[in-house]
Amino acid sequence: MIIDDILKAPSSWLSKDGDTGIVISTRIRLARNIAGHRFPRWADEKERIRIARDLRNAFDKTETITPPVFLDMMETDIIDRSILEERHLISRDFAEKGAGSVLVLSGNESICAMINEEDHLRLQAIRFGLALDTTYKELIALDAKLEKHVKYAFSSELGYLTACPSNVGTGLRASVMMHLSGLRLLDEVDPLIRGLNRLGIAVRGLAGEGTEAHGNMFQISNQGTLGETEDEIIAGLTDVVEELVMHENNARARLMQDRNVFVLDQVGRALGILSCSHMLGSDETVDLLSGLRFGIELGIVKDLSTKDINELIIMTQPGHLQKYAGKNLSPEKRDELRSTIIRDRISNVKLTTGQRDQSATCEGVRKD
Repeated sequence: MIIDDILKAPSSWLSKDGDTGIVISTRIRLARNIAGHRFPRWADEKERIRIARDLRNAFDKTETITPPVFLDMMETDIIDRSILEERHLISRDFAEKGAGSVLVLSGNESICAMINEEDHLRLQAIRFGLALDTTYKELIALDAKLEKHVKYAFSSELGYLTACPSNVGTGLRASVMMHLSGLRLLDEVDPLIRGLNRLGIAVRGLAGEGTEAHGNMFQISNQGTLGETEDEIIAGLTDVVEELVMHENNARARLMQDRNVFVLDQVGRALGILSCSHMLGSDETVDLLSGLRFGIELGIVKDLSTKDINELIIMTQPGHLQKYAGKNLSPEKRDELRSTIIRDRISNVKLTTGQRDQSATCEGVRKD
């Protein structure tokens, strides 16, 4: 399977209808290293290539990913690497790696592995909605099968040994992507984040560590990997996410009861700008699509689904736009194409205010 094949079938974790809109996806990652080898950052090219070969053979023997697709970063062009990053299949650092860095991928993108990123192996499973326990069990089953063919670096005292001390122990990073527009509009997100940080929970933006929460989308994940079992980490994070869902639902109820016009204005402005603009930047687009998503979740936006929003957020990223165009595009040309795609996809969208439906057309936009 090549990148073109990936684009033909939207990611399984983005392509389902009927979610609550608050919990978007679940992701589990496991960091593992091969005993007797230096970590990738310190290994020379020959050693990294040998590690990649051994791990590829292990994946072939497990038959869990059937058939596994291997993408060598050295043979993958810059736009295709951008697409993989935008679909949350590889990290930014991995996209820039050299010899021996290989992505292992399942057909529906639900399971993947980065070979020779920060660690020799970064396993990942991603699923729709809140599914921490089932996603973890699926990934740990693959991990156990791989361990029959390679020997992991493991300490009876510390657990799994990793390149970064913060991953030592279980090597487990569990995260949930959440859409928290209600809490953000009520200015209640920051106090919650501070409270979560004190509990050992990390809160990051849409693209992970070091990124802002564009579109009011937050990654909620565990920080500690040492001193707790995998089951304890999963159970603790599940409790946190369920409590956040309760807080977000409460915030939405208060907004609709006490500030209904304010909510309608936020959603209407998002639809109006997306419907009438001819140039849209990446971050601005995510923020505006978040406004439409919020309207869908509250029953204000008609003829559009959260699945549509998820797919638009991905397909209007720079790499996807350039693949769609079949050529490199300047930032200005990307902004133009992004706007054209979105206008076409939302041309039939309407708002309902409880009085009468309102279509968003440029001709109907009031000028002050």
